[in-house]
Amino acid sequence: QVRLVESGGKYVQPGDSLRLSCEFSGGTFSDYSMAWFRQAPGKERLFVGVSRFGGSATSYSGLGKGRFTISRDNAKNTVYLQMNSLRPDDTAVYYCAADTGYGAYTPRDYEYWGQGTQVTVSP
Repeated sequence: QVRLVESGGKYVQPGDSLRLSCEFSGGTFSDYSMAWFRQAPGKERLFVGVSRFGGSATSYSGLGKGRFTISRDNAKNTVYLQMNSLRPDDTAVYYCAADTGYGAYTPRDYEYWGQGTQVTVSP
């Protein structure tokens, strides 16, 4: 059974950088597209970006384009979300998701989810 464990979320100030990690286990990591989503209180879960299976390509939503970067280390079975120039509206729970599909943009396209890690951006 695939298991995802996120880490790295914390309280930061506007303009700071933060790197989130998601450790994958229970399958062949390179077979999975790995995505990041985020969900603010009372809001829907939104697509941030995806590293497609094998790490062949990445794609981002407008939420973090130019500020967020997804990378994956197939040797460590880990995907990362590097977030720069953080803003208060980046405050959310950030979720890692995995699926053997192409790596689409909606939550229903992903079979496996982590528990989430809280990122709070505030002065």
